[in-house]
Amino acid sequence: MIPSVAKLLRFASLVICAIVLASFAIFALNQTSAASKHQSEEVSEGPSVTTITASKAHEGSVHKVIDEASSQLTSPFAGVVSGSSSEWLTRGVELLLALIVYGLGFGYLARVLTVRV
Repeated sequence: MIPSVAKLLRFASLVICAIVLASFAIFALNQTSAASKHQSEEVSEGPSVTTITASKAHEGSVHKVIDEASSQLTSPFAGVVSGSSSEWLTRGVELLLALIVYGLGFGYLARVLTVRV
């Protein structure tokens, strides 16, 4: 019974970490491409009033599912950086905390369960 629980914890840890990492990678790609596009527009046209935000219209269904799942998984850590104006800082801290809790924490718990058996 306990070895199967440990395997389930390891699998859950890997899946959760993959979801959170994929969400952050998509966020980073969207932000850097939006920044690149903004800089190109500024160089070619001069200063503009557009803001650098990722367009929600270009999000696919897979991206939405990953983003929603990541949001649910990192929601316990939302209060840690709630006052930050930087989305990079907020996402980065949430990613780090999720990797520590779900990756290291679940991995450690699975290890403890298998050693005690």
